Amino acid sequence: MKKDYIFPFFWQHGEEEETLRDYMRVIKESNVDAVCVESRPHPDFCGEKWWHDMDIILDEAKKRQMKVWILDDSHFPTGFANGAMEKKPIGLHRQSVYCYRRDAAAGDRVCFDAAEEPELPLSGFEQMMQQFGAYQKPERLYYDEVILDARAVRIKEDGAPGEVLELSLSADGKKVEFTPEEGNWRVYVTYLTRNAGGHRQYINMLDRESCRILIDEVYEKHFEHYGVDFGSTIMGFFSDEPELGNGGMYPADNILGTDQDLPWSRELEQRLSESLGEQYAEKLYLLWENGANPHETAKVRYAYMDAVTKLVRECFSEQIGSWCREHGVLYIGHLIEDNNQHARTGSSLGHYFRGLAGQDMAGIDNIGNQVLPQGEDLQVVTFLSSRDGEFYHFVLGKLGVSSGAIDPKKHGRTMCEIFGNYGWEEGVRLEKYLADHFMVRGVNRFVPHAFSPKEYPDPDCPPHFYAGGHNPQYRHFGWLMRYMNRVCTLLDGGKTSTRVAILYHAEAEWTGKCMLMQKPARVLAEMQIDYHFLPADVFCEPEKYHANLDNGLKVNGYEYRVLLIPYAQYIGKSFAQALEKLPEDQCGVIFVGGYPEGYYDSDDTLSERIATLPMVEQKDLKETLGKMGVFSLADAAICPADKDIRILHYLGAEDVFYIVNEGKDAYEGELLLSDDRKRYEYDPWRDCCYPAEMVEKEGILKMPLSLSSGETCFLMAGTAKEEMLKEKCRTLRDGEPGIELLDFTGEWTRSIAAAAKYPDFTGHTTKKEFRNVGEELPDFSGVIRYENSVKLDEVSRNVYLEIDDAWEGVEVFVNGASQGILVQKPFLYSLGTALHEGTNEIRIEVATTLERERCQDPVPGQPPKKFEDCKPTGIVGEVKLYRR
Repeated sequence: MKKDYIFPFFWQHGEEEETLRDYMRVIKESNVDAVCVESRPHPDFCGEKWWHDMDIILDEAKKRQMKVWILDDSHFPTGFANGAMEKKPIGLHRQSVYCYRRDAAAGDRVCFDAAEEPELPLSGFEQMMQQFGAYQKPERLYYDEVILDARAVRIKEDGAPGEVLELSLSADGKKVEFTPEEGNWRVYVTYLTRNAGGHRQYINMLDRESCRILIDEVYEKHFEHYGVDFGSTIMGFFSDEPELGNGGMYPADNILGTDQDLPWSRELEQRLSESLGEQYAEKLYLLWENGANPHETAKVRYAYMDAVTKLVRECFSEQIGSWCREHGVLYIGHLIEDNNQHARTGSSLGHYFRGLAGQDMAGIDNIGNQVLPQGEDLQVVTFLSSRDGEFYHFVLGKLGVSSGAIDPKKHGRTMCEIFGNYGWEEGVRLEKYLADHFMVRGVNRFVPHAFSPKEYPDPDCPPHFYAGGHNPQYRHFGWLMRYMNRVCTLLDGGKTSTRVAILYHAEAEWTGKCMLMQKPARVLAEMQIDYHFLPADVFCEPEKYHANLDNGLKVNGYEYRVLLIPYAQYIGKSFAQALEKLPEDQCGVIFVGGYPEGYYDSDDTLSERIATLPMVEQKDLKETLGKMGVFSLADAAICPADKDIRILHYLGAEDVFYIVNEGKDAYEGELLLSDDRKRYEYDPWRDCCYPAEMVEKEGILKMPLSLSSGETCFLMAGTAKEEMLKEKCRTLRDGEPGIELLDFTGEWTRSIAAAAKYPDFTGHTTKKEFRNVGEELPDFSGVIRYENSVKLDEVSRNVYLEIDDAWEGVEVFVNGASQGILVQKPFLYSLGTALHEGTNEIRIEVATTLERERCQDPVPGQPPKKFEDCKPTGIVGEVKLYRR
């Protein structure tokens, strides 16, 4: 099994050589064979100290047979170009277009001077920072503002727009005045500025020459130093959340029509001239005005965003990707997807698939309490936005997997940055849930966030997986990495069995009213039907996706039986024409929530064929899909139904069904499979196999399915190797016949050790029962040891130990020998081979998170956390030893 599916961030602050070498050892010993070197905190990126530190890291990587990825800038997000923009010509710097709007009645004088820029709106993030005195308005750096267009529109009594007047500009093109003699008017002044956005001295993502600066300042310099290692030790570069950068810092809900500046470039000007005509500037006010003709507004907004996102694809993503492949390395990373931002400007790139078009893997990230157990409907309002739980649970993972599946250059590879900034309270229990959440959706590469060699406690986005030896769960994290590597091995090199596609909603959101794609996605997920999101480019630029629509909807080796189109007020004409060619018997097309009103790129009326395609309301989608038959859209089903079970069928080197219970409650039922192939269960955590209890009836296989909350099941086709077969541990059920409970010899002895002092245990006490240790030791984080013994007159292989619950990582020792680590329920151990006649020593060690130790660390803008709000620690419930 190769182990370079995982390449955690290794943060650089300019540490000493000994620390860097020790951390490379630590990372390797956590079952990880690659790192992604993150330069963000380093004081001398691409300077002598940087090359010195990289020499050390690469030397250790070669010694330890590890791979290295490099984050591609000195500051977050990617695009700073290591500060090079400060000395570049002004024409290469970021530029925005903004529309100044003012209502005026008769006699009101409107005067606008671009050289005296009005206050642009602050984002929610900036407003929050302002409240704490941490926001300072950026200095004005540029003086090349120019007005593109100025006009006044009469507002009729019913509020509709009427007569339009073009307004004259001053000789320098920076000023305009207007005083209406009668009536009510709205003045629009559209102008260009470089004094907008949160990152003004960053490259312009819409300008090829500007984007090339990042390559020259970072990529080329690394090639000069380490070209001989490219493609061997050095795997490639990672772009972290590149952005268009308009609007305030991290804007939320910044769809077109809201008050924000928008990206601009000289290339964009040329594209708009081609699509909207030479007088395009007179139409730009429709990017902000919501009360004008909706169809004309849709056409202008589509033309603008289509040009913006294609320029991002060409100038930034594909230019860097091409450079990397020409130099023998890969290009990876992700943009900001959060809360539907993937289809917007500002902190993202306007279109997920185009923004990552040049990369060799699809990429997403999940940090900071985005995906949460049973968090589909959890609404959390922050200074950034209101959390859209449906997006994180039903879009995020599948968005990345969709790109990895349909883009030929990605070869089915999807990377997820994961675990970061959940706080010290995140431990392996939550991390296991998060890993399964994304892997069961098809993600097969991970960048855990992060290993920080800074002195503990580093307050930067915890948890940190080693934390200078202070993290009690470091060894448990290593077991999790081994598990994830094994699962990723199963999910690589093949493809998923996916038969339903959902149209990506970017163009729909740009141009009018729409349904977000998570709405139909949720219905599919809760029916255990796998799906991909397809951008309209699949239909309009089929060559980019190896797509063929002549005999159904076939994209890069996938064949879809159903295409769902979430409600869109407008659709593209070329997309509609492609739909008309799809044979109904090969791929059914269903509009969800309503028919479109027209095209966003044409004045033609919708064809009759579009109006005859089926349409269902969202609430009826489940019933409509159900009528297609249990196995028409998936290869597996469960009985009884349960909305929280997720199933992935992956066809790779192994034919595997991957099943996860994401619900809070245990599931008891049956798994139904559409074929009659012989199968066995595989346990990637323990790396062993179990016989599968399967019954064939009328060509359908049935198997009992029992899953605790968070538990997984892997069903493999074929016959398991004899040496890997074991009897599966099963939870003890009340009143189960044939069970003999075994008694421990006395009270449990409990002791504790901080992680940095393990295994030096102190504080020995005796306990008759188990309870939350946090109630007794509220600020303790570390390892809690429980010791007892059991006397056996005879040895049996069928002896099991079961722990009701524990927080968090559990390791059981019998007579001094470890029986392995478990990090989630059910905590079940088969002890038969480790026991002997006479007295047997039983030791249970539970590793906590660092939450309680760090509980009352100050967090800006938040009250101190209370110990009683922390998770429990230690064993909670009973420990049962029994012979079955």
